[in-house]
Amino acid sequence: MPNSILIPLLLITFPLLAPPATSEIRTLHVTDDNRPMILFEKFGFTHKGFASVAISSVSVTTGLMQPDPSRLGFFLLSEGSLNQVLMELEYNHIPCVVDSKFISLLFTFQDLAPPPHSSVNKSYPIGYPGEYFLLFANCNRGSRVTMDIRMELYNSDDGVHRDYLSAGESQLPSLYFMVSLVYFCFLGFWIKECRKNKLSVHRIHILMAVLLVVKAFNLICASEEKHFIKVTGTPHGWDVLFYTFQFFRAVLLFTVIILIGTGWSFLKPFLQEKEKKMLMIVIPLQVLANVASTVIGENGPFIKSWVTWNQVLLLVDLICCCAIIFPIVWSIRSLRETSKTDGKAARNLAKLTLFKQFYVLVIGYLYFTRIIVFSLRTISSYKFEWVANAAEETASLVFYLMMFYMFRPTDRNEYFLVNDDEEKEAERYLQTNEFEL
Repeated sequence: MPNSILIPLLLITFPLLAPPATSEIRTLHVTDDNRPMILFEKFGFTHKGFASVAISSVSVTTGLMQPDPSRLGFFLLSEGSLNQVLMELEYNHIPCVVDSKFISLLFTFQDLAPPPHSSVNKSYPIGYPGEYFLLFANCNRGSRVTMDIRMELYNSDDGVHRDYLSAGESQLPSLYFMVSLVYFCFLGFWIKECRKNKLSVHRIHILMAVLLVVKAFNLICASEEKHFIKVTGTPHGWDVLFYTFQFFRAVLLFTVIILIGTGWSFLKPFLQEKEKKMLMIVIPLQVLANVASTVIGENGPFIKSWVTWNQVLLLVDLICCCAIIFPIVWSIRSLRETSKTDGKAARNLAKLTLFKQFYVLVIGYLYFTRIIVFSLRTISSYKFEWVANAAEETASLVFYLMMFYMFRPTDRNEYFLVNDDEEKEAERYLQTNEFEL
């Protein structure tokens, strides 16, 4: 089997690196595409799953040789059969992947209606539950395909109602809705706390409240989007609201972390030049990351630049995660230097402790949401994809709770309640310790 077929098939495993694509009714247009393999969707089917694919306006252009229509077609490949198919192709046991006994062939271009219609519509019941890839194969080297595609992947366990969400995502509407209620309650408590301690409220506390509002609405929109996709197969416009709130939530979260890390409004009323530059770097990067996320979510893996957009998203996210650490380190170093000269040892030691704990909290949050959640998505069964989402939302909620508690608006914060004995003890500590990270 030529590498031109084998290598794209290996890329089937790449969706693990990206946010799960929304499985829904999709209408796509492929134009002059010469790829030997195109991945359209990855979907978890139950024991009563169905895959329906309709194509129309089909044309195949090639060079000197007439294309063989039996070498072009759509098929389903279960995740469990992936290795067997790769072995067949690698050792040239079959001339084309559509000939494999390990795939579920939907149709080839031999089934096309005669011109001018050039269309076909086939539905395939899934015999065995599992996670499947929907792919298109073109084994005619040099040929280019143009076609309109309409896909419907769904489960119907009761035989009446259709569920257009993958088996492992069917619980997401309820999950997002319940977490959004928690954030609305959180917002209520935060407003109450701010009203109770009006004299201690800073601008950063107001920005933190805005962050809670945006996060809560982001989850509401995610819940509604998933619900409408689950029931009807289309988001009914909720995807636009979801991506809008997701954009503002991501930008606000990184901005709040940076501003808290620099001590803005909490320790000092202004930002230094390097801190302003950090914000000017992180905000555009977050814009780029959200554009990449939107492209991936709306178009799915069939677009030619899908792998590139995934790489952009991962790179930008990594840069942003690294960038937000620096302001916290700068504040810790500045407080450590100040503690040697201003004579308020206990207060400076408390602030150093506070910012060091915040540093550890941010590192833990980033590690869990980027590494642990990714691992859960990799190792979890297709039926439990929602577990990774639940773990991510739980980690985010814990992070928000701890961050808001540490920097709550109160002049009776335990970090700043000191007596004479504590003051003397803090002086001795600061004189004998460098308080390095």
